[in-house]
Amino acid sequence: MSNQLIVLSGPSGVGKGTIVNRLLQKGGYALSVSCTTRDMRVGEEEGKSYFFISKEKFESLIKENGFLEYSNHFGNYYGTPAAFVKDKLKTHDVILEIEVDGALQIKKAYPQALLIMILPPDENALRARLKGRGTESDERIEERIKRYNYELSKKGFYDFAVINGDLDKAVAEIENIINSKKELKHD
Repeated sequence: MSNQLIVLSGPSGVGKGTIVNRLLQKGGYALSVSCTTRDMRVGEEEGKSYFFISKEKFESLIKENGFLEYSNHFGNYYGTPAAFVKDKLKTHDVILEIEVDGALQIKKAYPQALLIMILPPDENALRARLKGRGTESDERIEERIKRYNYELSKKGFYDFAVINGDLDKAVAEIENIINSKKELKHD
């Protein structure tokens, strides 16, 4: 595969979506759109944010090996549709914005995939971001903080970790990592 599979993951609220949007604006990347069984949030679009499908349809695709990876996260399924990614890789580097367990599944299936973990400056910053979204109950925020600690324990399986304390710096660091990996592939 000449194009690169780039996996960005990290805790909920760390700014993955914002970073991905910045990278996409710069051009040269295709975004893998995941499937999910969760409800659509305000501002999300079908086929752009996610492919929103029923639990039954998702489970049918699991049986058909239709996902590169999938997981059940906070009571909903999330998965990367295999055909969609393989098609995009023909013409672009592909960015996957997925959770940690899925990223580790991708690394097993595609050892050449570049895994980058996005982290907050610290737990308090993450908690403030989650509260600031205004979409989560205090109980749900605490669940996400527990998940953060689990995700942090998987950092050693990633190729790189980038702290998103300053968005512009984080985006530039990720671009440098991607470009360095591309240069190594061509040497």
